[in-house]
Amino acid sequence: MIKAFASVTLLIALVFGNFAPVFASFDEGMFTPDKIVNLPLTARGMKIKPSDIYNPKTGGISEAIIRLDTGCTGEFVSPNGLILTNHHCGFDGLVAASSVGKDLGRDGFKADSISNELPAKGFSISIPIRVDDVTAKVKAGTENLTGADRENAIKANVEKLQTAERANLPAGHTVNVQAVSNGYFYYLYENKKVNDIRIVYAPPKSIGFFGGDPDNFEWTRHTGDFTFLRAYVAPDGSAAEYSPKNVPFKPRKFLTISLNGLKENDFVFVMGNPGGTTRYRESQSINYNEKVNFPFLYQYLTAWISGLEKVGAADEAKRIALQSDVANLANSQKLYQGGAVALRRGGAVALRQQDEAKFRTWANANAARKAKYGTLLDEIAKTSEEFYKTGMRDRLLRTLPNVGSTPAYKQFFDAVRTVKTGGSLDDRKRAEINQVYSTREPMVEREVLRFLMKSISELPANERFAAADSMMKDKSAAADLLSLLTEKPDFDSADKIVGIYSMSLKDIEAKWPKLTAFTLAHIDELTASAGRGNRFNAAINDLRFRYMTGMAEMKGITPYPDANFTQRFTYGNVRGYKPREAVTYTPFTTLKGVIEKDSGVEPFEVPQKLKDLQTARDFGRYGVGDSVPVNFLSTNDIIGGNSGSPILNGNGEQVGIVFDGNYEGLGNDLFFSNEYGRTISVDIRYVLFVTEKFGGAGWILNEMKFAGGKAKAAGK
Repeated sequence: MIKAFASVTLLIALVFGNFAPVFASFDEGMFTPDKIVNLPLTARGMKIKPSDIYNPKTGGISEAIIRLDTGCTGEFVSPNGLILTNHHCGFDGLVAASSVGKDLGRDGFKADSISNELPAKGFSISIPIRVDDVTAKVKAGTENLTGADRENAIKANVEKLQTAERANLPAGHTVNVQAVSNGYFYYLYENKKVNDIRIVYAPPKSIGFFGGDPDNFEWTRHTGDFTFLRAYVAPDGSAAEYSPKNVPFKPRKFLTISLNGLKENDFVFVMGNPGGTTRYRESQSINYNEKVNFPFLYQYLTAWISGLEKVGAADEAKRIALQSDVANLANSQKLYQGGAVALRRGGAVALRQQDEAKFRTWANANAARKAKYGTLLDEIAKTSEEFYKTGMRDRLLRTLPNVGSTPAYKQFFDAVRTVKTGGSLDDRKRAEINQVYSTREPMVEREVLRFLMKSISELPANERFAAADSMMKDKSAAADLLSLLTEKPDFDSADKIVGIYSMSLKDIEAKWPKLTAFTLAHIDELTASAGRGNRFNAAINDLRFRYMTGMAEMKGITPYPDANFTQRFTYGNVRGYKPREAVTYTPFTTLKGVIEKDSGVEPFEVPQKLKDLQTARDFGRYGVGDSVPVNFLSTNDIIGGNSGSPILNGNGEQVGIVFDGNYEGLGNDLFFSNEYGRTISVDIRYVLFVTEKFGGAGWILNEMKFAGGKAKAAGK
């Protein structure tokens, strides 16, 4: 599952790296729509023109691809605002509408007609209108500037450009200019927002998340990861919040669905909204992620999940409410685990260092290049050494006060810091405290704090700090703090946290001496860490821009821009892979494989009706031979945020929905492996088969446009 999680629940600040190759090779690259015209697509199997895909004047396929503001991609598949996306992308909407005795996350949802579609609480979409490369405009007049002067000039150019573009925008449209790849590129994005989204059909969890966490990022897969939504607007066509008076949105473009299927090596392409990549970074950043950041995040999320599962095991209502959080965290947990393995397996640090050695030789071989780049790698090394020498401690200190995982400590930390600096409680902070305590689970905080305190006690000698050492020498002190924060009544309500703001620092120290001493030391250490971070960012941003510029010059190739959760195009072929010696994975799975995995126990519990349909070979128009295609592999370059993206054939017809990548290809926010990296998609025929034959929601399909097969579904 590759949703790009932007939820406030996570609040994890990440620092990423990358390693060779620096520039696109094979099927690598997440290209902006305006660059599609330059790609060798006809030779690869594309039958339509680039202008059929992206055309800001008349519309193209790209305009049918939308972004869900919950962190996924979706696509219009009918003239009546029908949207297809992943089951895990619509899961929060199902959970929000659930209650004890009505678990829509588990059982799914079916609207029998357009009149009883289910509001998806908190959902909205952004429709892309225009993507322009404005790099030249933004950088105009900055050619001879460096450092702060260059940043200020660029900022002024961006503000001037945005102001001019926003002056004549249609109602409901937005325009923003964003820096990409440390300012190597600048792009302008125009979007239209729609705020009323409803759930039309979602299969039960036993289909939509079949295989659960054990199968997540794994091949073979047999998951029907899809959901139908619909976009609504006010009767005058304007964006509006939910109202019974709203009407289905009429998109300018929607996708045609192909029933003709695929075979191995067929050309396919994906359009979606990949989250964030940083594929042009230095070896020091890779080393930090491989050795520190990714392993820590895996262990931290493991503790967080453990706490949530304990809460759910004791309370069914909470299990239902928390199941989406558990799924989201488990997805990230496995992603960081696999990312660390991929960096280590690929020898990422050594490969990047080899690339840097070539760069040093190239720069020093010419007087002009030496003047421009001769000291660059040394500057990067010096800047990185200062920043990363306390990398684990800084990672821990940044994570410890977390509004999602350690809410009581986070609110105590904020209160002490405010009182210490002479501040006061404002309405915004009061609202945050009330919101946090409305969902706080002390058992979760206990699990996370136990892990974090243990991690602090195990810091290497050069990263320790006195207050933590003093506390950890007395084992009972750490246990007392854990009990104070999660078991005793001192911080068990929002009112008690609010009350701290009316106390003096002296009174706080007197009432909670050990906790306050540790917190004050934490504040000081975090302030120092923030200072190091600010100095690092001020220096490294310019160094990384020069580094990327130098690499591009050395290679003589313009790099593709890093992904930034805006629309991108990637192409490849249907193809299996060899994950390890003596093992070969073929690229297709079927309903027969779903039933082979049936254990009768979640997450491998196959609904009886699916088994009956396979036994009777009642496949409707979606069967191939003796079963129904379920999932398939391709070489497309995708990451989190591509969840729900359509995968299309050379005719521009949708053949599936992207929902995952493979374990061996993780780390692909940092690098792309042509050998191992694969995209996992749901075959569109399985989507239609489940909707019509299993779900009895064939009325939905009747508003869609098909290529191949019969024109109509069988009704409800």
